[in-house]
Amino acid sequence: MKKNLKPTTCLAPVPAVMVTCGSGEYSNIITLAWVGTVNSEPPIVSISVRYSRHSFDLIEKSGEFTVNLVSKELVEATDKCGVKSGRDTDKFALCNLTKRAGVKVACPYIGESPASLECRVIKRVDFPTHAVFFGEIVNVIAEEAYVNEKGKLVLPEGLLAAYVNGAYVATAEKLGSYGYTAKGN
Repeated sequence: MKKNLKPTTCLAPVPAVMVTCGSGEYSNIITLAWVGTVNSEPPIVSISVRYSRHSFDLIEKSGEFTVNLVSKELVEATDKCGVKSGRDTDKFALCNLTKRAGVKVACPYIGESPASLECRVIKRVDFPTHAVFFGEIVNVIAEEAYVNEKGKLVLPEGLLAAYVNGAYVATAEKLGSYGYTAKGN
């Protein structure tokens, strides 16, 4: 038997990511789980940021952000970055994360992230509590170990963290690959 619940944000799992924004010495990391793929060509992602967050103003001002994927090893830093404000804390220093200069954007990326997606804001949509920034991915910076011979990013099973019911979880068990049910038909 199923039960009706009041409307709530219960989509799960969702990616746990660290978004970097700002530039130079004045940069920040915000932990987000409200992130998604929006378009293939050009590649576009969305991030949902509460208006009151320090990073909202940085992204609004610069028009850029970088989505840094979170490995299991980065979960502790991800959580710390989610509970501290960048207004009064250098989160790179707090979490011993390496601030690397962006390649195609002014904001930095996190050196320890397995892959970082540099984005330029192409649109903002406002909602009562959050703004959704749509960012065109203008560059992907990835660990060489995760790039195959065709230049495609291939992340190993169990590498990335996700967020479910207020908890960070590992992505691990492969249940199938896209199109596996159609093979052989």
